[in-house]
Amino acid sequence: MKDTVRVAVIQATPVFFDIEASLQKTADLTQKYARQGCELLLFPETFLPGYPRGLSFGSVIGNRDNEGRVLYQKYWESSVSVKGKAGDFLGKIAKENKVYLVIGVTEKDENNGSLYCSILFFSPQGILIGKHRKLKPTGVERLVWAEGDGSTLNTYDTAFGKIGGLICWENYMPLARMALYKKGVQIYLAPTADSRETWISTMQHIACEGRCFVLGCNQFFRREDYPEEYLKYLELDWEILCRGGSVIVSPLGEIIEGPLWEKEGVLIADLEMNQIIESKLDYDVIGHYARPDIFEFKLKNKHS
Repeated sequence: MKDTVRVAVIQATPVFFDIEASLQKTADLTQKYARQGCELLLFPETFLPGYPRGLSFGSVIGNRDNEGRVLYQKYWESSVSVKGKAGDFLGKIAKENKVYLVIGVTEKDENNGSLYCSILFFSPQGILIGKHRKLKPTGVERLVWAEGDGSTLNTYDTAFGKIGGLICWENYMPLARMALYKKGVQIYLAPTADSRETWISTMQHIACEGRCFVLGCNQFFRREDYPEEYLKYLELDWEILCRGGSVIVSPLGEIIEGPLWEKEGVLIADLEMNQIIESKLDYDVIGHYARPDIFEFKLKNKHS
């Protein structure tokens, strides 16, 4: 097991509704930071094809219009089929650069036509070693994304420790966090679309609670980054739709890098993995602080 790993949290702007251009941007950024010695790269929530902030898809309670259905079709076409061309390309990027590539995508399920907000985990061999589907889309997100289930609450072994993660407001779900702690997560990955300053406190809390490194990763996105033809669908008049706030936190809840606001950029840090055990001297959520004589945790891997 490696003692130290260099990680990169990539706060970038997707090329919305252009999956080919977004994939190429992913490849260029991965290559750039792999050359700087980064072994684990994290991209934001639904970086491919972009988080659809401000889009209503023509829907209100009790009614959906045809224009909104057409917009959904275009978003679906821009999304990622894991076993398709986009998934293959992401695996190729990871293999060519010999990195663990972790990226948020809107995943289209070719079997049922639904979309899922997912994290994909690729190994340096280009293999998709894992996928997590968001358990509970928040608010109007539920219009666009279906719900995942417990089968994707996993951690994955790497050369430097166990990685795993939750997406955006899943990180407010105590039992979802506990599922990852129980599976030994050491580098906790949190791609998000939440750009409030309070989100940083959440990242620090999780690091302290789980005694793990936490990588929080968001997009930077402006109104002008939407293609002109889609601005007519935008329900918000904000100029900056997502201001970022990516951050890297130690197992004691101390900020190592960031938060990064109001621009694209990358946070790089060398994580010393022995800090995880050091931090468990006085607190271990799955060990000496767990009190299994009082509390019991159970994860259902599938919907009942």
